[in-house]
Parts: sequence; C-alpha cells; structure tokens
Amino acid sequence: MDFLTSPAFWVALGQIIIIDILLGGDNAVVIALACRKLPPAQRTKGIIYGTAGAIVLRVILIAFAMTLLAVPFIKLVGAILLVWIGVKLLAPDEDGHANVQGSDKLLAAIKTIIVADLVMSVDNVIAIAGAAQNAGEHSFLLVVLGLLISIPIIVWGRTIVIKLMARFPMIITLGGMLLGWIAGGMLVTDPAFVNPDKWLWMPKLGTLDEKGMADISATLYWTAHVVGALLVLALGKWVASRRPPVTHEV
Repeated sequence: MDFLTSPAFWVALGQIIIIDILLGGDNAVVIALACRKLPPAQRTKGIIYGTAGAIVLRVILIAFAMTLLAVPFIKLVGAILLVWIGVKLLAPDEDGHANVQGSDKLLAAIKTIIVADLVMSVDNVIAIAGAAQNAGEHSFLLVVLGLLISIPIIVWGRTIVIKLMARFPMIITLGGMLLGWIAGGMLVTDPAFVNPDKWLWMPKLGTLDEKGMADISATLYWTAHVVGALLVLALGKWVASRRPPVTHEV
C-alpha cells in the first residue's frame, strides 16, 4: 500500500478524473436520451445498469489500450490523437445526438447506453491509457478508481459540471492543455525512441531501465510535456479563430 503515499499516483488519478469529466459530457447526454422514454420506476435502473455496463466495457478497453502502448509507434500515434482530441475540446464541432433513440424497454435502453458509450469512448480510452501509463504496476487500479469516481459525477452532476465550465471557460482550456501535456510524455517514451537494441533507424531519446520502462532525461521529459500542452493551446486557438462566427436567425 506504499503507492498510496506516492504523489505520482494521486496526480495520475486526478488526471484521469479530470479527463473523464471533460470528455464524458456527451456520454451523459446519451444516457439521458436512451432512458427518456422509460417509466419513472425503471429510469433509475436503466441509468444505473447502463452506466455499470459502460464502465466495465471501458475498463476492458483501457486495459487493452495500455497493453498496446508497449508496442512501438503506438504511443506516437496516440500522442497525435491526443493532440487532436485536445484541439477539438478547445474548438468543438457542433453536433447533436438526434440519432440516439430512446426506448420504453429497460434492456433496450441499457443496450443503447452501452453501445453508444463504446462508440463514443475512443477519446476517453486513449487519454486515460496515456495518463495511467507511468503508474507502473498500479496503473490498472488507477483506471478503475478514476472511472468509479468520475462516472457518477458525470451522470448525476452533469448540470453542475456544465454550469462550472460555462462560467469558467478556463477549465476547458486547461483540460485541453492537459491532454497535450500527456501527449508530450507519451511521444518521447515510445519504445521506438528508447529501445537501444531495436529500430536503430529511429533517433534515440533515452534507454530502458531494468523494469523495461523508458529512461530519459528529466529535462527532455518535462519539456515534451510543456511543448505538448502549448501546442494544443496554440492549435485550438488557431482553429477556433478560423471558424465563422455563429449567427442566430431572428
């Protein structure tokens, strides 16, 4: 239980919770829409069972994604995707959820929640896997704890979360930069950049320690984090500035 006194463990847990809350808003909308036609007596059951199923499925997906991070170039691709997700967070596209069908049958509503969450959770899975990657043997515990804490907040506290984000837009900006921060760390620790015995045609930014983990200089590691965060901020602002202003017909 020594890991409970490790600052790195609690920082990673906090990152996972923040990521889930920021990227899970759409999932909360799906849950509400899927259960809207259920009788009041079954609505709570639909929300609980559908959310539980979505959590279990997401844990499995994240465990699979974390395993894939040991494959060369996967972290590189994941870092690029995280930057893209962060930019989308700062300059979101306008989309709706009109295609989410409600059902008056409990099992059908639960299935809708699970399937929709599966389709919409790619960004969450990549971001959480990246945030948990440096926790070593306790990374899977981080994932489970983060989801168990954040999903109920998303489902039942969504209104409060949305109001906070609307009142303090800096929350969204910092969230996007957090994804860039994680992307920078993922990129420079990709096995292709740190394994001295393989992929010799790739530039080597470090080496591997006795546990097979990336071992790079602290300066490079933290610089990559900062550059990733600033890159998302700059790209997000640039994309937002090129979008035409929203006009409302009277």
